[in-house]
Amino acid sequence: MRSIKQPGASIPERIQWVEARGRAFSFRLEAGLPLLEAARRGFAAEGFAGGVLNFGHGAFAPFGYVMPALSKTGDNAAFYSDTYRPAGVTRTRLGSMTLGSRDGAPFFHCHGLWTEADGKESGGHMLPDETVIAEPFEVQAFGIDGAMFIAEPDPETNFKLFGPVTAASTGARTTRRAFALRLRPNQDFASSLEAFCLAHGIARAKIHGGVGSTIGARFTHGGVTEPFATELAITNGMIAPAASGVLEAALNVALIDYTGGIAEGRLIRGDNPVLMTMELVLEVLV
Repeated sequence: MRSIKQPGASIPERIQWVEARGRAFSFRLEAGLPLLEAARRGFAAEGFAGGVLNFGHGAFAPFGYVMPALSKTGDNAAFYSDTYRPAGVTRTRLGSMTLGSRDGAPFFHCHGLWTEADGKESGGHMLPDETVIAEPFEVQAFGIDGAMFIAEPDPETNFKLFGPVTAASTGARTTRRAFALRLRPNQDFASSLEAFCLAHGIARAKIHGGVGSTIGARFTHGGVTEPFATELAITNGMIAPAASGVLEAALNVALIDYTGGIAEGRLIRGDNPVLMTMELVLEVLV
């Protein structure tokens, strides 16, 4: 399997996880608000301090983002591009967000694909402090109670990354058992989730959110992304028994690589290792 050498030592626990409770809901992001504040308000209105969300068509102006890029210093296995600030209204096709906390304040990690006002198709990593909602739109969210994604220094990758930690209950109404997860580098995305579900007695689970990176990508439709550094969003995902009874993860994703190449489809199980991180929430169905 493909692998990328990270600057720090490999941490024995390859999946960082916290069991929690959660609930799916939707809400409307209002025009004129920074995306971070609009998301925070939406979760807070349902009693949650954080969670994950997915969205489709949205409109933003101003808009700031970075793409994956090669590391210029060698301090990281890959890095970020300079900041892009396209003029006019940028319209997303899809996106996925983790809402948590960094340095004691709300923060998000959000990847997506979009079309800029001049027609340029692009994607990457949205910047919380430079992205403002231009027109109202709906998002699908999953709030978590008893866990929180907190950005902390990660010695393996030499980044400050979101990972789930235990958190005090906010008293939000919940309906499902849930797990907040972070997958560490150089392990297959699907296989890791399948093994996690087996280990925790989960027979069927739905993925909510899903923000991270893979070492290139291999798709079931035959598509291949060769450039190793990507920014990826899960568009939908399930872990469920196949006809044989074996648990299989069906992971539909969209990504952009460091050359600007865009790809979408279902990832091949067993051939898509994590590059830096993968954050998501599993809603336990059975």
